[in-house]
Amino acid sequence: MVFSYYPGCTLKTQAKELDEYARKSALALGIELEELPEWQCCGAVYPMAKDEIATKLSAVRALDGAKMLDQELVTLCSACHHVIKRVNHDMQTDDDMRMKVNNYLKLEQDYAGETNVIHYLELLRDRIGFAKLKKMVKNPLKDRKIGAYYGCLLLRPNDEMQFDNPENPTIIEDFIRAIGAEPVIYPYRNECCGGYVVIEDRDASKKMCNSILSSAQAKGAQAIVTACPLCRYNLDKNSAGHTVSVHYFTELLAEALGVKEGGDAK
Repeated sequence: MVFSYYPGCTLKTQAKELDEYARKSALALGIELEELPEWQCCGAVYPMAKDEIATKLSAVRALDGAKMLDQELVTLCSACHHVIKRVNHDMQTDDDMRMKVNNYLKLEQDYAGETNVIHYLELLRDRIGFAKLKKMVKNPLKDRKIGAYYGCLLLRPNDEMQFDNPENPTIIEDFIRAIGAEPVIYPYRNECCGGYVVIEDRDASKKMCNSILSSAQAKGAQAIVTACPLCRYNLDKNSAGHTVSVHYFTELLAEALGVKEGGDAK
């Protein structure tokens, strides 16, 4: 299986592990991720203004690049996935925006939301299947209690993201089972970590992260996994005093598939 792949900026800098282990795991699973050439930053935050066009152009360029290759577009960073998926929805449903974007970009063919955007976790669930993934695991993560941390961006708004049940998601728990570990359900797994609030109000983000980590720890989690570089940053920065470690889900995937060097991610 071959897919177009949009890594995003942070996966080239502070979140290299998220990207590196995703690529290694994909190879082990027989998946080819073709990085889009000359991709640009997605903007990191979805612009809410209806007349905001310029900041959506880079997402449309990525979407059109995958369309021209007749491939689905795989994303990995939660923020990138959120922006690109929602911009794609705009191009499908907003006639005025679609006209303005296409008039500006002057693409070979007008883009109207034809590309299917899937997150790497959806690739594992819907294209490979967790049952098959389980059979391909070489080092099952036995006796590991791991909590899923979804955060905000993968799940909401549900009518556009269509990723999982926003109130009671299961995809990461199913992934954790597939790699041989025990998923831990805890109350704050789909609550916000504070996001970009940390730039102006660190105390607010710290309070939110403490609630998440304490909640996971109280339910017996040894670690939590996320797909979001900003969530990983905020949780890591506020992990003092907690016994729960924070990892990208791709790190544990690579470990389970036997392609992660340097030991496990306990």
